[in-house]
Amino acid sequence: MKTYQFKPYNVGRWVIWSLFAIVLIFAPLIFTSNLSGTMLAQMGIAIIACLSYNILLGQGGMLSFGHAVYTGLGSFVAIHALNAITAGTSSIPVSLLPLVGGFAGIGFAVLLGYVTTKKSGTPFAMITLGVAELVFAMSLMFSEFFGGEAGISGNRVAGQTVWGITFGPQIQVYYLIAIYTFICVALMYAFTQTPLGRILNAVRDNPERVEFIGYNTQRVRYFAFIIAGFFAGISGGLGALNFEIVTSEVVGAGRSGGYLLFTFLGGATFFFGPIIGGILMVLAFVLLSELTKAWLLYLGLLFLFMVMYAPGGIASLIMMNLRVAAFGKLKQIWVSYLALFVTGFVALIGAGAMIEMVYHLQLNSALGDTLKFMGTTLNAKGVDSWVGSIFIMLTGLGLFEVVRRHFLIEWGDIQVEIEKEIKRRETA
Repeated sequence: MKTYQFKPYNVGRWVIWSLFAIVLIFAPLIFTSNLSGTMLAQMGIAIIACLSYNILLGQGGMLSFGHAVYTGLGSFVAIHALNAITAGTSSIPVSLLPLVGGFAGIGFAVLLGYVTTKKSGTPFAMITLGVAELVFAMSLMFSEFFGGEAGISGNRVAGQTVWGITFGPQIQVYYLIAIYTFICVALMYAFTQTPLGRILNAVRDNPERVEFIGYNTQRVRYFAFIIAGFFAGISGGLGALNFEIVTSEVVGAGRSGGYLLFTFLGGATFFFGPIIGGILMVLAFVLLSELTKAWLLYLGLLFLFMVMYAPGGIASLIMMNLRVAAFGKLKQIWVSYLALFVTGFVALIGAGAMIEMVYHLQLNSALGDTLKFMGTTLNAKGVDSWVGSIFIMLTGLGLFEVVRRHFLIEWGDIQVEIEKEIKRRETA
């Protein structure tokens, strides 16, 4: 007699994916300004790009310095396809143009990835850097395809409309990006559960053992590279539709560095880490860059502190604290967390005041010696402002270090208590 067994539903997973869909649907209804709509659209694009990059970095252990090659070339192919629709020489629906960018990403990944994935580790990183510089140089040489310094522009209101959707209003473009974001995130998560995704993790952790059991590690890296190129191309195609212009900047080293930086900050070792990184990427590029001209310096300092104190990224901090909260221990350290935040913020105020004064002297000296910072007037050439800023920064750093050491002791004690509780439950 045959019997059938079914795995129980993973309720938590259904809840998380449902919440993700709800956020995508209702976000533009809550944040209704034009700036919010633009930022939400860019966040969707950045999430796909960072997750595709994490297929290489987090899942495959491949440090790439040229991921923007595939997002950028996908953008260029998509914008040319859009112009072909406008000219009447192509009948592809505008809503499918991101897939055109995705297949372009596959094509370039097949071509360039075969050579790139011949090596691993540092040689792989150097090859990707060389490929990135090669493509960027070509973008300035072949103006017929890349458009030179002006780039290629297009008009997304082209072709036949479906159900009255013209993709002229930003809200329509956002929901198209949201649909692609949800599907791409789901597909990339599904990839992590496939045999190829699992063996890719093994190649990352122990390539010698993978070779020993009969797998070709170069082929595994190559296939992963192609899949990452596909999703990167989709991201690039969505970017072309959203901005309606593509320039050589999209294949530049700065864009590749941005994917690396924010994927790391989000947390490359967790699937949802690059999602956090993509959101932070847009917040930094759009909001932080408007608040201060020294925003890149602040990003560099943030990256430095994350490497020093939280190398697993923001996602690792979330997961560690969820584990502590699950055992009811979070209430024991919330005071220390508050103290860390306050002392760190004090140190940041002092450092920020000095940074802003330096930038003011270098870039805005014609406007006078004074500037506004955190509601306070500073004199960039005044001794009092400099001494006060240095004092605040050093005081904050000193207190932060004292609190950090106390926090580490508390954290260690809590981990010991959690391990004892786990053993007690196992033996009960």
